[in-house]
Amino acid sequence: MRILVVGAGSTGGYFGACLAKQGRDVTFLVREKRAEQLGRHGLVVHAHRGTFTLQPKTLAASEITAPYDLIILTVKSFGLTQAIRDITPAVGAQTLILPVLNGMQHIATLCETFGGDKVLGGLCKIHSTLNDKGEILQMSALHQICYGERDGSDSTRIRALDQLLSGCGFDNKLSLQIESDMWEKWLLLSTLGAVTILSRGNTQQILHSQGGDILLQAIYREVLAVITACGYQQRPAVIASTLQHLSQPDTPMTSSMYRDLSQGFSVEADQIIGDLVVRANRHALPVPLLNAVWVNLQVYQHQKQSQ
Repeated sequence: MRILVVGAGSTGGYFGACLAKQGRDVTFLVREKRAEQLGRHGLVVHAHRGTFTLQPKTLAASEITAPYDLIILTVKSFGLTQAIRDITPAVGAQTLILPVLNGMQHIATLCETFGGDKVLGGLCKIHSTLNDKGEILQMSALHQICYGERDGSDSTRIRALDQLLSGCGFDNKLSLQIESDMWEKWLLLSTLGAVTILSRGNTQQILHSQGGDILLQAIYREVLAVITACGYQQRPAVIASTLQHLSQPDTPMTSSMYRDLSQGFSVEADQIIGDLVVRANRHALPVPLLNAVWVNLQVYQHQKQSQ
């Protein structure tokens, strides 16, 4: 099975490298600068279990000449429009698209563009980054890809994908409730992103501040109300576990969105927070805290664009 990994950053580079290391036929779709860097130094992965280097197959969008069997989308959500243009020549009649982007809006966009039968549900969980040399640093043992048919069916093709992704050095999980999993990841990451951005600190600092626990729980309730109105079927045990995970006063956690903002990078504001506010307005739900975060992020984006 020919696999096209879109992006060779800290997420796509990590999972794609693990797949290639185990003999899977992986090609990375990358920009010219990243291709040159990988050509000179290889794809270096400082994994939790040890460092390895490989010489990856790379190509530019203009070099795609035939469809791929599987396209793994690992770009930031704000890069989806360009990614769609890039991968269009790689999508054939039997191509499967596995997106592991944040939020939910990308699913509708991909289905409208390529057809719902080609788009799987998916998410990933990993703590990783790129260092100044373009090497991938895995910052904890967490490295999971979760995937499934969006209608929850146990299909032949999803079983084949499960087999393809098995035994490649990361945790792979076939889910028959992938849309619930995706809603729940959005619940976690949007709450974490909103509370850390609004407070300008990690969860340990927030929870040791007077009223910090009240703020976190209030944001959590707003997010939960929105996604429930949009079709999420609540799983009480998961909801309780997620809030408990976020509420550990001695465990400092930040979101990637907060870290990106702190470093002056582009952020997934529209996809993680903005889309929640849009959906809340659609259902006439009051979300004053999410709206405050959304205004904050819009100001940041406008300031960044004017620099």
